[in-house]
Amino acid sequence: MPTILGQNQYGKAENRVVKITRDGDTHHIKDLNVSVALSGDMDDVHYSGSNANVLPTDTTKNTVYAFAKEHGIESAEQFGIHLARHFVSSQAPIHRARIRIEEYSWERIATSDGNSRFIGADEVKHSFVRKGQETRVSQITYDGERWEVISGLKDLTVMNSTNSEFWGYVKDRYTTLKEAYDRILATDVSARWRYNWTSDEHRMPNWEKSYEQARKHMLHAFAETYSLSLQQTLYQMGSRVINSRSEIDEIRFSLPNNHHFLVDLEPFGLKNDNEVYFAADRPYGLIEATVLRDGVEPKIPVDMTNL
Repeated sequence: MPTILGQNQYGKAENRVVKITRDGDTHHIKDLNVSVALSGDMDDVHYSGSNANVLPTDTTKNTVYAFAKEHGIESAEQFGIHLARHFVSSQAPIHRARIRIEEYSWERIATSDGNSRFIGADEVKHSFVRKGQETRVSQITYDGERWEVISGLKDLTVMNSTNSEFWGYVKDRYTTLKEAYDRILATDVSARWRYNWTSDEHRMPNWEKSYEQARKHMLHAFAETYSLSLQQTLYQMGSRVINSRSEIDEIRFSLPNNHHFLVDLEPFGLKNDNEVYFAADRPYGLIEATVLRDGVEPKIPVDMTNL
């Protein structure tokens, strides 16, 4: 039976690049994990093994490091834009470039001297500790004419110790879960949002500010929503971002429900007044949904939150 070649791409995955910017004695760190995927006129290399149109993946790796020096890393999104434009515009056989980036955050170490006198963060100029919070992610795609930028985060662990309930659900012969009128609500937020910017580079969003603001609105919505379900909280988080950030049209969440079950202390003659919980890591409920600006068609792939 005859066969034909379908969708294909190639590139160098997970190029770890750390860029140190030295502003006198004060240093700044950008720590990225960059994956490059290229596609275009690649039929011959699959059918006959001809590499005439193939830019080596080793070259894409070298380009990442060279661009970190030549262009610097202002933001993950801006760095991805520089790379995607370069690959599509410099290589005729390449029609589309997709750059995926994870960014790992660092913060300055605050120390004290022998007399325990606090030294302000502005005095700690070159010592850092890796933040134990979320990982920032982005995907930049360019086809020579239009851009698609999807940003987001993963592993942002949050918890409300009250102001959450879960009751009134369907019950059948297999239901054993007790209704809860005051429970812990905890999750590891994985979110991806799509910018409506596609072409005019003079009206490009401020990527750093947009990320920080989107994160802030998600956290505020999580904290301020009296939750009757994790789905309700998810929708409020997405709505807050869409309504507050005009440059974002779509946001997709994947939220595991990190269950905390009250421990039965009655066998020990003790009353558990919503104080002692068992934190179960699995199995867990998984809530996923997309929140869109009204009139906008969804474009973020369902599996994007797994990146």
